[in-house]
Amino acid sequence: MTTDQKAVELALHELHGSLDTPFTESMNLLNEVSYRYLHSISLAAGRPHEGFFDPAVLPRYIETFREHLRAVFKGNEYWVNRTLLQYGRTKGVIHDLIAKHLEIDEKITVDPETIVVTVGCQEALYLTVRALRRTEKDALLAVFPCYFGVSGAAELADMPVLAVKDSADGVDVDDLVAVVTKAKADGLRPRALYLVPDFANPTGTTIPAPVREKLLALADEHDFLIIEDNPYGLLTDDPEQPRTLKAMDTNRRVVYCSSFAKSGIPAARVGYVIADQVVTGGKQGAETLSDQLARIKSMLTVNTSPIAQAVIGGKLIENDFSLRAANVRETRIYLGNLEVALKTLTELFPDGSTPEVTWNVPRGGFFVILTVPFAVTDEMLARCGRDHDVLWTPMHHFYGDGVPRNQIRISISAVNEDEIRTGLASLARFLKEEHDSQS
Repeated sequence: MTTDQKAVELALHELHGSLDTPFTESMNLLNEVSYRYLHSISLAAGRPHEGFFDPAVLPRYIETFREHLRAVFKGNEYWVNRTLLQYGRTKGVIHDLIAKHLEIDEKITVDPETIVVTVGCQEALYLTVRALRRTEKDALLAVFPCYFGVSGAAELADMPVLAVKDSADGVDVDDLVAVVTKAKADGLRPRALYLVPDFANPTGTTIPAPVREKLLALADEHDFLIIEDNPYGLLTDDPEQPRTLKAMDTNRRVVYCSSFAKSGIPAARVGYVIADQVVTGGKQGAETLSDQLARIKSMLTVNTSPIAQAVIGGKLIENDFSLRAANVRETRIYLGNLEVALKTLTELFPDGSTPEVTWNVPRGGFFVILTVPFAVTDEMLARCGRDHDVLWTPMHHFYGDGVPRNQIRISISAVNEDEIRTGLASLARFLKEEHDSQS
């Protein structure tokens, strides 16, 4: 470039609007804080437990999947190698194995052809909202506070998100009806309700079975779909855990999204979506929503890495397609960590203590919500990491409005019991220090 040439500058206001939103900033900020305070105990990251990670299983899983392919192709090595190493089928190459897993673990029976294997659950969410967003009148419903990944996906698809109130049951059903009714009166079309019914991120709430039945009835009555996101549901030994919405779905109202990040291998980045809704009016005749999602995927990521799928496929095969059985050790750790966290909170913040701190009591999952006597900011998070060596997540990040709230989310998944005790003790000191400074 010569001295009289000027480098191109791009104005942010001329780029896509999603690049300058609180949800985008949330992910960047939380990652930045984590790397800035590497010495800190992170009660912020909702990552799976790393204690059983073993790179040695990767070639074994791949070879197990190759043996499976040899049976499928009757020993033809050309097709075995092509399936594993060539560009793959857009819908995926382990869709049939996922269908077997769902039948065994979730009692969900679906045609494997209605499954699209995706690059993590995030792609599954994006494909779904992108397909449902036809005009500016289409809208997504979501319970707030909400996992910001789905809000970000909706923003990328230029789809407005209508907030529904939370409740102890995971969703305020009366408010859902009110929001849907108002949206229709305003000329909008609510296309789907996004939910994490089992151990929700960020609240840890589980939606009771009667409420799930009510939600399916409301979806029929008001003509919207339900996008069920279920990354944590397998990680429990509770015999009273409600069935998934998809397992209860008799009218194909539920689009079911999940991934193997928590129950398989996170680095594989393999997720999937069941989209068995019939789509009419196309040139190919009657198809399913999965066919439409595959068309979008073919223009986005082309296909999900067959090698990554082979790793997950091998794990499924070796565990007789049951990831509940494969994750018994991990489930015990998550439930044990949750028990330790709740017990430690009780010891650190007994009734009548100052500052007054309360918390919810999830039945499982990765997250607990603490309510504190002052509004929590990102600056406080940075100060806590710097001065008290512990990180957590301010709850305003799950609302997307940047307004500080009197709540924080802690995660118990990626730490051990000693780190939980030490981290919560440090957090207690920070909260007392902050409370005293504001009194």
